[in-house]
Amino acid sequence: MLRELRIKNFAIIREVSVSFSEGLTVLTGETGAGKSIIVDALGVALGGRASQEMIRTGSDSALVEVFFEGNPPDGAHRKNPSLLDGLGIGDSGFGGIIFRRIISAVPGKSRAYLNDSMTGVQTLSELGRDLVDIHGQHEHQSLLSPHNQMSILDEAAGLAEERMQVGALYARTKEAGEKLARIRSDRQNTAQKQDLIAFQCREIESAGLAAGEDAALEEQRNILSHQARLRELMESAYSLLYQSEGAALEGLQKARAALNEAAAIDPGAGQTLEFIGQAMPLLEEAAMLLRSNRDRYEPDPQRLSEIEERLELIKRLKKKYGGSIEEALSFLERARSELDRMTSDGENESALEKEFHDLDAKLLAAAASLSAKRKKFAPGAEKVVSLALKDLALEKSQFRIELSRAETGPEGFDKVEFLFSANPGEGLKPLNKVASGGELSRLMLAIKSALRSRGVPVLVFDEVDAGIGGKTAWNVAQKLKELARGHQVLCVTHQPQLAGAADAHFAIEKEFLPSDGGTSVIIRELKGGPRTEEIARMLSGKLSDASLKHAKELIERGLSL
Repeated sequence: MLRELRIKNFAIIREVSVSFSEGLTVLTGETGAGKSIIVDALGVALGGRASQEMIRTGSDSALVEVFFEGNPPDGAHRKNPSLLDGLGIGDSGFGGIIFRRIISAVPGKSRAYLNDSMTGVQTLSELGRDLVDIHGQHEHQSLLSPHNQMSILDEAAGLAEERMQVGALYARTKEAGEKLARIRSDRQNTAQKQDLIAFQCREIESAGLAAGEDAALEEQRNILSHQARLRELMESAYSLLYQSEGAALEGLQKARAALNEAAAIDPGAGQTLEFIGQAMPLLEEAAMLLRSNRDRYEPDPQRLSEIEERLELIKRLKKKYGGSIEEALSFLERARSELDRMTSDGENESALEKEFHDLDAKLLAAAASLSAKRKKFAPGAEKVVSLALKDLALEKSQFRIELSRAETGPEGFDKVEFLFSANPGEGLKPLNKVASGGELSRLMLAIKSALRSRGVPVLVFDEVDAGIGGKTAWNVAQKLKELARGHQVLCVTHQPQLAGAADAHFAIEKEFLPSDGGTSVIIRELKGGPRTEEIARMLSGKLSDASLKHAKELIERGLSL
């Protein structure tokens, strides 16, 4: 049971706290007093959409906290076993569950808690859906959507999870079909592209490229292109060092002899003689190398031609495949991978075709099973909704759930549409063509009461009784009172009849705050005279003996429901 709701700095609310009890609870107040803000705050606490705009002006954050007394229903715990066990969420210490949501003005700083353990908003939402069913203001408009009608039917029939399984199977089948279609439609282009890539691979592979090869060949070509000049230079150097008259080595020999004689007279000349002695072998070795190099530089037109051809081939391949040998080799690796993929796609086409047909058969079987269950459930649903409509002063109305075959999609192959006729002699038609706003409100209440999820303990209605009055309002009150025998029901309303039937009554009012010049919302539980006065205000807009008397009569009549 929803036991307590605490709100702080949310919208125009500075701080309110309200305790709820069993049965039917109504929230009343002038238009714009903030009644729907209470419902919005409850939805946020249970994992609904939140935004920084919800924070009260001048505040850094907003807080909404909800306490549910007792354990969650079996369905909730079964669907979310980790919420209370596996995630380390301990007991609240109060015999129930505490939902807390903090909305921060700083992006990324908002938080969600269960029993003081931080958790995700999705976790709040999953558990919250099993605890509270909120029917917001103007929600009856959602009945006009066939998609929402299908969701209502599946939820009531307990088929929501099975529909999700069909959706997952549809997604897999669609993916396999798209891949198969791509392979088939691209087969001719793929064959042509495959031939091109194979040719490119052969062209690069046959060249036998090696990284850095072009630089080495450029160096060789430069040497071969200057063979005559290099031989001339080697010859000149060899002659000056060794062969010509007065060559360097001949001069050193003469210098060595002179220094030998000088050293015999002055030992100090021996150091210079030693240096020349060390240089002589090196110069002789240099002369031998010069002679060897001179003989090596012979013109080789054939080798030069081969290098020119090789460099031209490399140049052409670099231009085609990336600008360098390294890029050409990288292109080769990518081309080989693409070629392998194309070959694999061709080989896997038959396997993929079999996979697609197997998935399609499973999808059709699952959709057929889902459709059969919908068709089996629909007649009974029609009856209970029709009975509920009669209780809401639509005795002559007709309601039907029509299922027709449509293209297979993520929800199966059914098209679900609610048909309605409010008056005798009028044929059944889609809701958007026959139902008025007031009739839609009553139809929504009938559907929600007749097809509600049995495991949800708390039902919240935000002005779902809009557009009705008089006897019909009493019928709505009676219907909500019946719901309250098996559920805790909260209702935001402007109907005095409904307020008179309530087990608990709260008035929502705005108040001016002299401290900051702002406005806030207060909630007062009404009993006795104040409750009578509030219902009298709802009846006539002012207090009078007649309105007060009528209000007392409504309260007395409400006790008999």
